[in-house]
Amino acid sequence: MQLCLVRLMLVAKKSQIILSTEFESELKILQDELKPHRVVGFLEDSFKLEHAKAVVSEAYISESEVKYIVLAGNSFTIEAQNSLLKVLEEPPKNIEFIIISPTKSNLLPTIRSRLPITKGQRVSQRVICELDISKLDYNDVFLFLKENARIKKDDAKRLLEALYFRAITVDKLILNEEQLDNFDKAYRLLDLNSRPQSVLAMVLMGFVIK
Repeated sequence: MQLCLVRLMLVAKKSQIILSTEFESELKILQDELKPHRVVGFLEDSFKLEHAKAVVSEAYISESEVKYIVLAGNSFTIEAQNSLLKVLEEPPKNIEFIIISPTKSNLLPTIRSRLPITKGQRVSQRVICELDISKLDYNDVFLFLKENARIKKDDAKRLLEALYFRAITVDKLILNEEQLDNFDKAYRLLDLNSRPQSVLAMVLMGFVIK
């Protein structure tokens, strides 16, 4: 509640950058917080020049009341960011910008210097998984388990969520019944205080290319 209040006060005053991986959820929160003001969202996986041009066009539509334009992306091209610099520095009347990014390193220093940065409610709750599950072999599993040898139960749960998200969203795999059951079983085992490394091994071995 306190975090929401801090964000609401900040949003009400000026544009900002929110660090979060949950674009749709953050947009919904902003729409609820900023009522009755209009909130226009541009949510993309990769925010490119054509998306930036659409944002600029939206910004120059006259508004009698404050309008918030939300830009969100897992990545932002340099061309897109450069095209936004002028409108961010000198926004049209009654226009405020909110940029949502998983990390501030996605954004150019010139962008970061123009907007205050705050953390979204869920930015620390999702772990980003770099493991390519679609091409998993025994060596990959061994290295992954070695890297997470001392992982704790709650962190292992977040890592399971990241593995599931990676499998179905990034690697676009269609999970079979056994793989789905393994994820479900893994959560139950962690709640029963089973060894996290063994639980992760069970899930990963279900994806190893035989």
